[in-house]
Amino acid sequence: MVKKIQKNAVAPYLAIGLSTIVHGISQRSQIRKNLDIIEESIHASINISNINMPVKVVALAEGSLTGFTDEIFDLPHVLAANELFIEIPGEETGRLAKLAQEYETYIIGQCKARWPEVIHDRYFNTMFVIDPSGQIVHKAAKNHLWCRERSCTPHDIYDRWTELYGDNIDAFFPVLKTADIGNIGTICCSDGEYPEAVRALAFNGAEVVYRPSEAMPMTGNGYPGGGGWMIQNRGHAQFNSLYMICPNVGPVFAHPQIQYPFDVGGGNSHIVDYMGNIISYSASGNNTMVAAIIDIEALRQFRVMNLNSNWTKDLRTELFQRMYEKPIHPKNLWLKEEPKHHDEVDEIYRKNIQILLERGTYTAPFSQFQGARNQSPPVTEEKWADIKNLWDIPK
Repeated sequence: MVKKIQKNAVAPYLAIGLSTIVHGISQRSQIRKNLDIIEESIHASINISNINMPVKVVALAEGSLTGFTDEIFDLPHVLAANELFIEIPGEETGRLAKLAQEYETYIIGQCKARWPEVIHDRYFNTMFVIDPSGQIVHKAAKNHLWCRERSCTPHDIYDRWTELYGDNIDAFFPVLKTADIGNIGTICCSDGEYPEAVRALAFNGAEVVYRPSEAMPMTGNGYPGGGGWMIQNRGHAQFNSLYMICPNVGPVFAHPQIQYPFDVGGGNSHIVDYMGNIISYSASGNNTMVAAIIDIEALRQFRVMNLNSNWTKDLRTELFQRMYEKPIHPKNLWLKEEPKHHDEVDEIYRKNIQILLERGTYTAPFSQFQGARNQSPPVTEEKWADIKNLWDIPK
């Protein structure tokens, strides 16, 4: 017997994922240049594609507002928090809100942002959703980082985060539930390297998951394109019976003196349906788009009518409970200390590897060689004062 029926059917709609060329920033005001590109791309993409279906979702790539200055130059975390990044809501999301209102669409985006209500002098890799009325209706923090990312995560300040938000799934993997586009979950880049992240969103009701951007070589280690990133996203969709919207960042100007942008992501944006099929794909990341029809009602029927491919219905949860009892990556790393530079964080990862060797999870190889390491020195505040001049020199 069906206990709950939706009051209104969700009409099929078009979702767009945008790849845009990005200019790295040295201060928050320079985000406006990237917003100009984003705005032009939103106008173009909606007008090109809305002959098929109403556009109800526009999704931006990771880095599309700011680039990756903090990561490229290994900036001190507090310096980057105070000089480069934003708060949500703010001027930048306000500009996107006007576009959401103009087109009566949801805009899903990402930006590194301060959360002063949680902790001062920290920034989080933040996903947000703006609704058609221009309101911020969803905000979530990235939980797993690329090993060269400088952001703070909820796990890094675990005690403070759980004090404010609790320790249930919703505290770390919130889902926006709407009447017109379904239930939207958001992760970012490295989050998707962990099957648990999308599974958590699925358990929390997600029907569409936004996962922006991934870098080479993860997007290029396979033919004809998409690499491990696409494999993961197809798996997330198939394992959890949900859509994945995955726009990749376009070519990046690290600073204004760069003659040609570097295509760090290699393109390969895509949208995946709830059976793991690629329903839109673009090899290019040069101010371009992917677009596909999202049919929430069809997904819901698939989930409730099926006895085979809706895998979460017969998950034996008791079998997996013990697997996560012993921690691996330490929590509360940056609750009291400022997040450290790449070299120092590398040592934390090496200790995690040692833990897995000691537990028997990993088996040590016969020979020991030097592994991956950071090959660029970090930038101090004094060096940053000189590097910032690159943004002031006429090109």
